[in-house]
Formats: sequence, structure tokens, C-alpha cells
Amino acid sequence: MKFLEKYRNKKNIRFELFKKTLEITKARGVKTIVETGTSRGKIKFFFFKKDNWKDGMSTLIFSEFANYIGGELHSCDISEENISNAKHFTKKFKQNTYFYIQDSVIFLKNFKKQIDFLYLDSFDGHNPELASNHQLMEAKMAIKNLTNSSIVLLDDKGAKTNYSIKFFKDNGFKILIETNNQVLLSISV
Repeated sequence: MKFLEKYRNKKNIRFELFKKTLEITKARGVKTIVETGTSRGKIKFFFFKKDNWKDGMSTLIFSEFANYIGGELHSCDISEENISNAKHFTKKFKQNTYFYIQDSVIFLKNFKKQIDFLYLDSFDGHNPELASNHQLMEAKMAIKNLTNSSIVLLDDKGAKTNYSIKFFKDNGFKILIETNNQVLLSISV
């Protein structure tokens, strides 16, 4: 997976855990990736779109990974602009990437496929109580689609994860890796 190295950027503080997560998912034969909270990128000079490494650029990384493994990425965001930007960044991998403009809780409630890798990163964490409640609702909607080998990556630890970590642990998930920003969980270790 040498292609991942092009995403190593000093501003991408999430890179190392993304890389480890994708190594685990590849070893487990993951095919369906679901992401809530699409990478936004940045708009410069009203028309020029630019990578925003502080966001981690997960959608771009996951879309290329989905293409690499012959899987699929399903990315949901409530913002049409965020989806539009993400489509621009991922156009090389559009055959493996599906976008949904919808509230993530509703999206997860209606999602029918098994989720092999779930990445929860919607709802800005400026209000930790609201963001944590939202991520907990996402977790409750997604749990029906997860299996013993599914992997869950929670972003913005402490701003969004205040209830979801306990929820997953109460449902048999164990923390595999934890950083200052993210928590990786699975039932299988």
C-alpha cells in the first residue's frame, strides 16, 4: 500500500492511525467503508479547490483505498458544498465512491449493507455535548450493520466521542488503538 505515503503530510495528524487502520482493514478483507462527515477541502480564490490536511482528507484516502481493494466507500454529509468538494477530490475513484447528502443518523438508519469499516466524523465538535450526542446516535443506527470483524474509527476524541466509546464497549467492542485525536475499536482483536 505504498500509495498511502503520498498522504503523509506534516499537517495530517491523523495519518499514522489512518495507515494502521487501513492495514488492519486490508488484512480482514474489508469491502464496504462508510464515512460520516465528508472531507471538505478548501476553496481558494472562489474557484480553486485545495486539499485541507488539517481535516485529514479521509475521503480522498478512503476512496483510493476502496479502489485499491476493489471495495466501495459510502460517504455522507449534510452539506451539499462539502459533497461537491469531495467529489472533485475523488473523481479518479468515482467508480468506487458513493456520496449522500443527508443527515448521517438518517443515512445510517437506512443503510442496508454490512459495514466492514465505519468512520464517524460528522458534526463539528465545537459543542462537545451536541457532537457527542450526535455521534452516539450514529453509533446506535450503525450497530445493526456491524459484525465481529468490523472496525470502527471515531474521530475528534473528547469533542465527539464522550458517549460513543462507552456505547461500543458496552456492545462488545474493544479499543485497539487510541491517539490524542482518534479511537479505533473492534470486537475482534
